[in-house]
Amino acid sequence: MGKLTLTTFLTLDGVMQGPGGPQEDTTGGFEYGGWVVPFADEGMGEFVTEVFDRAGAFLLGRRTYEIFAGYWPQHDDPADPVAGRLNRLPKYVASTTLKEPSWAGTTVIDGENLQSEIVRVKDALDGELQVHGSGALAQWLLARDLVDELNLLVFPVFLGAGRKLFSTGGLPTAFELTTSRTTGSGTALHTYRVKGRAEFGTFGD
Repeated sequence: MGKLTLTTFLTLDGVMQGPGGPQEDTTGGFEYGGWVVPFADEGMGEFVTEVFDRAGAFLLGRRTYEIFAGYWPQHDDPADPVAGRLNRLPKYVASTTLKEPSWAGTTVIDGENLQSEIVRVKDALDGELQVHGSGALAQWLLARDLVDELNLLVFPVFLGAGRKLFSTGGLPTAFELTTSRTTGSGTALHTYRVKGRAEFGTFGD
């Protein structure tokens, strides 16, 4: 049985939108795309490689899928851990609007069967069913207790605007920190495993 993991680039104020370039995602008038680039270094690359080495399949939202599909098939290298796996492993897209995906190995899952199909795909894997980016999908998965593990890359930058990963109304959830380290550029790399419902108390009791 596999597990569902979510890997996300975050700013200090929790923004996940448009990390890779100015035009990657301008939804809502977002003007700060490409905020990861100044901090990309060897340590970040090593962590991303480790994550992709564990992939058995990918689950993506439509917008992230279209960004990936517009880039990775044209930059294929079987020896590259990211390109090699994205181009060759199964890809599942959660979408009600995408009908004819052109990227080889892609299956579209519609909204009616989304939760049961995600569980079925995950349970059939030996590796990880990995979600990268995919903000709306990530929030949907977190709200339904479908995420087993989080990989959060927290970059030393504050934006003050943009879509955030953790939205109001999510389930109060406790996590166990399994690994943590910092890159030379100051990016904090954390992996958290879901522990259960959040607990509460009062100091002094």
